[in-house]
Amino acid sequence: MSIDLHKDYFALFELPRSYRIDREALERRYLQLQQQVHPDRHAHLPDAERRRALQWATRVNEGFQTLRRSLARARYLLDLAGVDAALETNTAMSPEFLMEQMEWREAVSEAHQAGDVDELEHLHRRLRSAALTVEDELAVLFDDRPDLDAAAETVRRLMFLEKLDQEIDEALAALES
Repeated sequence: MSIDLHKDYFALFELPRSYRIDREALERRYLQLQQQVHPDRHAHLPDAERRRALQWATRVNEGFQTLRRSLARARYLLDLAGVDAALETNTAMSPEFLMEQMEWREAVSEAHQAGDVDELEHLHRRLRSAALTVEDELAVLFDDRPDLDAAAETVRRLMFLEKLDQEIDEALAALES
């Protein structure tokens, strides 16, 4: 068994190159590939073959992790399209979105300082709903009416939301410990 390490993750998992994916098909293909490339299956082989099996397994795991997570999949699609979205350095966002982010952060900070677990959980649910709306927008921008510039901006918005989600998780963990 050999895997073409140059295939993109969609080709590796035999999925169409799109933002919307069949999660069940991804999971099934992942399990198939894992059975074929797991390093333990190649432990009896010479060093070079074992290293190759480890490369295959690593590629399969990286691909699975990328495709199963919405933000990582969106970033990967931009990369495949050759779009340099400057995701780490381009923080230009609409004033409305930045104001909304400030309000979210303030609400999280206040709830954390007040030790209000219920409010943090409420914020967490609201934030998840907002993230799902952004993910729906990405599906349209990648799959229905491709607009990679708008998709790049929307990916940046999702990055902000995911970071805020992590902050809520950290605040909840701090209060529960």
